[in-house]
Amino acid sequence: MSGSGEKEREQQRQTSPLPSPSPLPGVSSASTSASTGPGGRATPEMKRSTVRSLIQRYFHQLQSGCGNVACTNANCASSGKVAPMTPNQVAARALQLFSQDAQLCENPGQATEPTVAPVAISPLDIDMLSPNDSSSSSSSSSSSNSSTSTITSASTTTTTSTQSQSAPGPKSVSVPGPSPSPIARPSPRVLQPELVAPAPAPAPAPSASSSGACTTNLSAVKSLEASCLISLYEECVKKDSYDKLYQAVGDVFSCVERLSRSFVRTPDTEEEEEEEPPAASMPIFPAKPPEPLNKEQLRTLEGEHDKDEDSTQQAAAVEAAAGTDTEAVAGPDGDDDDDAGPEDVDDEDVPMEPAPKCESKAQLEDPSMSSDTLVDFDGLRRVQRLLFASKSRTVTDKLTSSVIQLADWIHYMRRYTPDWEKVVHCLVICFDLATNTNNMDYLDRVLPKLCLAAASMSVKAQARLARIWAAHCSDQLHTLVASCQQQITLQVLLDEESVRENEHIICVTKVLKIVFYANILASELERPSCRVSAEELAESAASTSADGAPPEEDLFLYNQVMHPHMPKFAEDQMEKALKVSAIDCRKPLVPLEEFYNEALSENIQMNHDYLSYKSLAMESEVGSSHNNYFSFMLYAFILTPATKVDALYYDSRMRMYSERYSTLYSIINNFGQDGQDATHRPDLKLTVRRDQLINDALVGLELVAMSNPKDLKKQLVVEFVGEQGIDEGGVSKEFFQLIVEEIFNPAFGMFVQQEETNNMWFNATPFENGAQFTLIGIIIGLAIYNNVILAVNFPMVVYRKLLGYRGTFCDLRDYSPTLHTSLKSMLDFEGQNMEEVFDQTFKISYSNVFGEMVEHELVPHGQEVLVGQHNKQLFVDLYADFLLNKNIQQQFNSFRKGFEMVTDESPLKLLFRPEEIEMLVCGSREFDFVELEHSTEYEGGYTEETQIIQDFWKIVHAMPNESKRKLLEFTTGSARVPVGGLKCLRLLITRHGPDSDRLPTSHTCFNVLLLPEYSSKEKLEERLMKAINYSKGFGML
Repeated sequence: MSGSGEKEREQQRQTSPLPSPSPLPGVSSASTSASTGPGGRATPEMKRSTVRSLIQRYFHQLQSGCGNVACTNANCASSGKVAPMTPNQVAARALQLFSQDAQLCENPGQATEPTVAPVAISPLDIDMLSPNDSSSSSSSSSSSNSSTSTITSASTTTTTSTQSQSAPGPKSVSVPGPSPSPIARPSPRVLQPELVAPAPAPAPAPSASSSGACTTNLSAVKSLEASCLISLYEECVKKDSYDKLYQAVGDVFSCVERLSRSFVRTPDTEEEEEEEPPAASMPIFPAKPPEPLNKEQLRTLEGEHDKDEDSTQQAAAVEAAAGTDTEAVAGPDGDDDDDAGPEDVDDEDVPMEPAPKCESKAQLEDPSMSSDTLVDFDGLRRVQRLLFASKSRTVTDKLTSSVIQLADWIHYMRRYTPDWEKVVHCLVICFDLATNTNNMDYLDRVLPKLCLAAASMSVKAQARLARIWAAHCSDQLHTLVASCQQQITLQVLLDEESVRENEHIICVTKVLKIVFYANILASELERPSCRVSAEELAESAASTSADGAPPEEDLFLYNQVMHPHMPKFAEDQMEKALKVSAIDCRKPLVPLEEFYNEALSENIQMNHDYLSYKSLAMESEVGSSHNNYFSFMLYAFILTPATKVDALYYDSRMRMYSERYSTLYSIINNFGQDGQDATHRPDLKLTVRRDQLINDALVGLELVAMSNPKDLKKQLVVEFVGEQGIDEGGVSKEFFQLIVEEIFNPAFGMFVQQEETNNMWFNATPFENGAQFTLIGIIIGLAIYNNVILAVNFPMVVYRKLLGYRGTFCDLRDYSPTLHTSLKSMLDFEGQNMEEVFDQTFKISYSNVFGEMVEHELVPHGQEVLVGQHNKQLFVDLYADFLLNKNIQQQFNSFRKGFEMVTDESPLKLLFRPEEIEMLVCGSREFDFVELEHSTEYEGGYTEETQIIQDFWKIVHAMPNESKRKLLEFTTGSARVPVGGLKCLRLLITRHGPDSDRLPTSHTCFNVLLLPEYSSKEKLEERLMKAINYSKGFGML
């Protein structure tokens, strides 16, 4: 800044009556000037918006670069000096660069184009500007304008006013237009656009240049097609004036009615063309602009109840809308031309024109089940490439502001039930533009608004959007997921404290759910669905009990149908509308792990989110229709498994505390009364002997399950007879480890081991009755309920069946890979001599627990039915159904009943998929002790630099995996890795005195290792190995 400027600013500061605010780095003058309140002062909200815009620019500069191959900025990807980083690391680096006021590169084409005339700014706001960011004023200014309804500079208003006074009304310009309904009927083929120029004015005003604001006073465009827009663009390039293109983009992309009739693909048959009216009879330039909304209408649309709030800004917005002829008010146009024909009547504002009746019977029954759309994606993407490659920034700025206006109108009009078919058509167009552009400024400004609009739609409209994306935009789903994840991560890093209240994060998460289901629909689905219906489940439970006895003789009076996992409010309405589940998808197009957002999961504060979940449950129970809470637990696909485990932990602890307080209250209330049960405890206590572990445990659990199954939800406390250990978690871990080893021992006869995979499977001919399988199911449920990891090797189909799905041919891959390969080769065989080649009938044989071969006919007289091309699929399905379902039906039903008795009220099914439940039960497969070293804490004088600690980790890293597992078991009570990896395990190493001959000891309840300060590395290794190899039992130190 020049010296005279400094003197002038100093004089203004001295004359100003207000104190100067603290400097804010990285805020450009243009962005500040464009985001000012009354009197030229920038409001705090506007400044925050500007800061957010600058951070986003740093983010995309680091990730995508400025596009200049000769860039020398070390913080720009185009310079080649930026190291590869994850999106989370890029976002953190962007925040650091903003705080350092680092250099920002210019966007392509920015240096050659003048900026829009800035709004007046006060001297106090000038102090907050960054000296090195003045070059980015145009971009910041356009970014800050996204929150306004109309964009009009002083020069544009003056020019437009002059033209409106001197020039006569323009003539109508007609192009071949589409059908009024973009969903029901296709439009005629567009051959060649015809543009009728307006009559020349007696005193023509100076025309605007290609880089300036558009000033021609043209009437509103009613629809656009790709060929029309391309021709219009070429005409503007030849004339070096983009006025018509500017006007057409603004009129169409800001209006649902007009955009819903635009970019419609041409029909494939001539019959549909003959049914349409002549294309030339549809004028797209009406003679009169829409009327502005008054203040009360604006308040109604925006949901403002406080009439005194922002009244000055709203009045200014209304006046600007009323005085602007070239800008369209956000929303559909209300053309009131007296001479308007029938086509103009279709453009009325509110109510929106109802969509014509669908010709398809399926659409008549449920339009959300249709995946058809008439959007011309090829033409749309050609137009997109053309517009964003344009040298005129004003066109792309107009497109950005118009789409923002459109999205705001959809959001505000959600209460008035607009025509969602038209809205879906518009959002398909706008999202496709966002996912196919490299213009990061457009993406950052438009995508949050589009997500806000899409999140406002009804469930059926969202389902319709998901089906369209799955059928027509499957190649864009990965890009859309990445864009949404970047938006969420950036918002989290900007404000880590209020993640759950951030409207942008919530809206993008809701849209990500639509993308999630679109990804499922676009993948290979198992059809028909393998889900077991509630009626089938009830019929299976009522047919026979676990041991074949009638239901009234069952020892455990429990019916899982009467105790559903999921409360009514938590049922996924999108899943119901689409009639699809993520479990039906075997191989998703976009891996489901890419929907996890680690930044969000780490900053979500799951204890507060769980309280919101419970508040929603309470409102649902009392019948309240007002949901004032949002819980990410209802959008579990975005949460990492470790975060879901935290949610399940809070739910279990809350139920344990509830049962404890209820029992204590009952004991106190009934104290001294006759008949009081002296054994009534606030916890679930099991006293077991090590040599009779299974008998003691199963008998104790059986008594509880028969008398009061609700006691199973109390906190488990285990006591080994003759040992002094107090159960604070560590004793329970060893109890589960020991009992699982006994139960799954093939000698026990309840489970058999698959030699090929080492997985455990239910014995079809067990020695024990069904009640024993129920007790084993209770033990597995108690392990999950008490947050204990087990050494259980079930195939994945077991966890799918626990979630209510039946085993199918695809599940044979985990059950028996060899059998799956053989049956797959049978299905792939195309020869007509299949009967002679395979010589297979519908009679199969398998080996039982004694090694004997058992035969079974899949159909009556199956020995006489050969497998051929006509029935090979039936044979494979029946074979898989017998092995995975029918042959073990009684055993598994009993096992599932015991499992449900503990977990029926937990949000297990809401949060976890089958593969995540396997991780929850068995732990993670990642065995990385480097992560454990980084997460370990020290006490008693030990630090990371202490010599014995350095020796300790050198010894540990050199251990074989078996010794590492023993070390884990010694220090934590379990040899399994927790969900999320060893980085989630908080190990504490504390000093246990000076050098001595004592062995290291541990508190497994609290993951504490007591390590004496040995004199040498050799002595440390010898003492440590002896401790982990001979560690059994508990004692008091």
